[in-house]
Amino acid sequence: MKPTASPCVTCPHREGGFCGSLLHVPSLSSGSAAQRGWQRFFAAKPSEQIATRNQTSADVFVLCTGWAFRFLQLPNGRRQILKFLMPGDLFSTASIFEDQFHYSAKAVTAVQISALERSEIRVRCAENPDIWDTISRSCVEESHMADELTCVLGQRSAEERIAYLFLHLMRRIEARSVVRDWRYPLPLRQQHIADAVGLTPVHVSRVLRLFRDRGICDFSENVLAVRNPAELNRIGSLG
Repeated sequence: MKPTASPCVTCPHREGGFCGSLLHVPSLSSGSAAQRGWQRFFAAKPSEQIATRNQTSADVFVLCTGWAFRFLQLPNGRRQILKFLMPGDLFSTASIFEDQFHYSAKAVTAVQISALERSEIRVRCAENPDIWDTISRSCVEESHMADELTCVLGQRSAEERIAYLFLHLMRRIEARSVVRDWRYPLPLRQQHIADAVGLTPVHVSRVLRLFRDRGICDFSENVLAVRNPAELNRIGSLG
């Protein structure tokens, strides 16, 4: 990864979430931390490895721009994508508490990453309980997402799995940007979808063709065009 300049000034997510609560509250007792560069920025190319499981790091990563994903690599070469990362996302709230990655991470598109020194984060958390509130909400959200993914992978059909993934990503995209005409930018390949829902790319291709033929949605050229939102919700919703 290559060092880059700070994108914080123009970041549309700087007022909210983890970065907003952390960066807008200066540390009272560690003013020298900023001077020694407790926050650094890096860029990664598409498909570049960002983090490796069991790797030790003194930093907590936040995605600034682009798309990435967290995953577990199996001994047989297969992988399970745990979460797609979008701008403003912490890679994992667990990284605030432990210095070893329990996951690997890779860029989908070109990305910028903020690396925040864990020791300084802990100092700021101790000084400002509001930061803990933000972290707590992130932990709860990650727990809910993990529970839902377990249910989807264990109990749902291929069509239901992919519809659930689309609904999940649609909600997260809507929270970050204005969506028009039910068209969602989705810079993923069929292999990404397959690795996220536990299917083969061939099976994913069949389901996507079925959705297109039934007029539910069309995924092509990195855009998900939803034709029948009600039907997609009926298939993919957990209730």
